[in-house]
Amino acid sequence: MKNIKLKRYIKKAISWAGLFFFILAAIMLYVQLSKYPFSDIKKALLEIPTKNVVYACFASFLGYVALSSYDYLALKYIGRKLAAWKWILVGFIGFSISNNAGHAIVSGGAVRYRLYTRWRFKTNEIVKMVTFSGFTYLFACFALIVLGYFLTPSHALGAGSMSTFTTHLVTALSAIGLLGYFALTLCYKKLIRIKKLQFNMPSFKMALAQVVLGSADIVLAALVLYFVLIPFVQIPFDIFIGVFIIAQVLGVFSQVPGGLGVFEGLFMVILPGDNNAAHLFGALIAYRIIYYLLPLLISAVVLGIYENRLRYKRKVRKGLL
Repeated sequence: MKNIKLKRYIKKAISWAGLFFFILAAIMLYVQLSKYPFSDIKKALLEIPTKNVVYACFASFLGYVALSSYDYLALKYIGRKLAAWKWILVGFIGFSISNNAGHAIVSGGAVRYRLYTRWRFKTNEIVKMVTFSGFTYLFACFALIVLGYFLTPSHALGAGSMSTFTTHLVTALSAIGLLGYFALTLCYKKLIRIKKLQFNMPSFKMALAQVVLGSADIVLAALVLYFVLIPFVQIPFDIFIGVFIIAQVLGVFSQVPGGLGVFEGLFMVILPGDNNAAHLFGALIAYRIIYYLLPLLISAVVLGIYENRLRYKRKVRKGLL
């Protein structure tokens, strides 16, 4: 009896953790933007042409569509079907929170647990989905690190034998990890057991879809920044994407919420050419607002409407309304 009660308390704690991480994401985003005087933010944004802002917003929208599709692939992986609006809702809210709060598996996983359990998903199924989505991003990063190695300007890779060795090593390990994953999907057919969980190796076709979808997500995020940056800095997209990949991947793996400071610092250092720091500053703020703030605000509204709708239905069932 005690064990049953304890499990219920743990489940409730995990479920409410989703709201906690939502609040944490909002706080972290406020901390990010509060570093900059409002007048500087306003000036930086007003200098960006309207059409570029529109393009950036559209790229951000497509980026979150790609992110939401992580959940679609994960559902196919565990063999479950779900109405499209549900996995889009979970994917959008989950990633808008984890992008800001950091520690995506924990923060995004808590949100997914809160929502998926309401649709009668078992805990082990949710864990499998979150794990699968994590690997989707990981192997997409491997693919883009290899791509970024060939696209990034040589000066961005650092000077000295140690920096060169580290760059070659990371690229080689990424290539080995990616090729090894593809090889396993073709050759390894046994179940992978981790405690009580059992994982099947995805098919080669699904693994390829993971890499393509994950890469599309990162490229679209890059386009958000590119559109608000090119009015001030003339840089070909093939060079820009290499710089962005390095800054983005290191920002994510630093586990700092939103890559705060890590992304901006690296990006401003490795961007080629003698560029106006004020313009870079303005473009990076616009990127933060369009790719982080707006999705978080929209997900807050959507989540609030959804929670209120459920509360209303619950009261109707109990005859309170």
